[in-house]
Amino acid sequence: MTATLPTVPPPPRRRRNARPAWEEQPGVVGQSAKGGVLAVVVLAVLVPMWVVLVTSISSQETINAAGGLVVVPREIDLSAYRTIFSGGQISQALWISTLVTGVGTAVSLVVTVLAAYGLSRPGTVGHRGLLFYFLLTFLVYPGLVPSYLVVTGIGLKDSLWALILPTALNVFNFVVMRAFFQNIPGELLDSARVDGAGEFRILWRIVLPLSKAVIAVVGLFYAVGYWNVWFNALLYIDDNEKFPIQRVLQSFILAGQTPQTSGATVGVTMPPTLAIKMAVVVVTVAPIALVYPFVQRHFTRGVIIGAIKG
Repeated sequence: MTATLPTVPPPPRRRRNARPAWEEQPGVVGQSAKGGVLAVVVLAVLVPMWVVLVTSISSQETINAAGGLVVVPREIDLSAYRTIFSGGQISQALWISTLVTGVGTAVSLVVTVLAAYGLSRPGTVGHRGLLFYFLLTFLVYPGLVPSYLVVTGIGLKDSLWALILPTALNVFNFVVMRAFFQNIPGELLDSARVDGAGEFRILWRIVLPLSKAVIAVVGLFYAVGYWNVWFNALLYIDDNEKFPIQRVLQSFILAGQTPQTSGATVGVTMPPTLAIKMAVVVVTVAPIALVYPFVQRHFTRGVIIGAIKG
């Protein structure tokens, strides 16, 4: 007679969202407090955006009745946006910001990718010296006056390149991308070299397709920086026709200047000045707000994985 062993039931599967055994269940007070804090944060972000948007599409009568910023819309008036896109200084500033953002992001990505890939491979010429030179800028910053003298000394004063070249390489983005490249298995690159591929072909065919996440994140960082360029424009740009949108927005809101419109709007009733200011704010914020959701899914993989190695 054979003895039968008792069957042990398999351990219950843990649900994906189940809490670990050492973590206590949340209480009603804790859950309510978290929900309340989250609601306050969401309102603190959405309410100002709502007020700016509503004010930008309000008429002069509505703004006068509200005493300034409008919270509850009454009638929709798009004359402020028609004024912005009808030509003049604001349209020119939008074109300048778009041009600087596109060219600057492309230049920065090329420089960052080449520098990060070259310094991520051990044994490259001047590896330690160049890496120390890059990382030294985390501790030592040249200062405003030397930077201004360098930019003006090489002839970039009042040029759009003054908004691009001084910030073409961000060391933080370089460190993140270099760490990401270091995570790529060296055996994969060695096998490509055995097959006769050069370094540029390896970078183009193997490394870049595997690095879409970090490139998307770093590209967004650069694009936001170039789109929001203001201080460099204040320092290096004197020609009003070369002002980016952030510089024009600063002149409208802080300096209280009135927008310069094209000749087609002469004799036409101008929309409220406050509505134009808020419309410029909306146009300034909208591009980044629209692009961010498409890149958000790459943030965890691109930044956190790229920051594992330093």
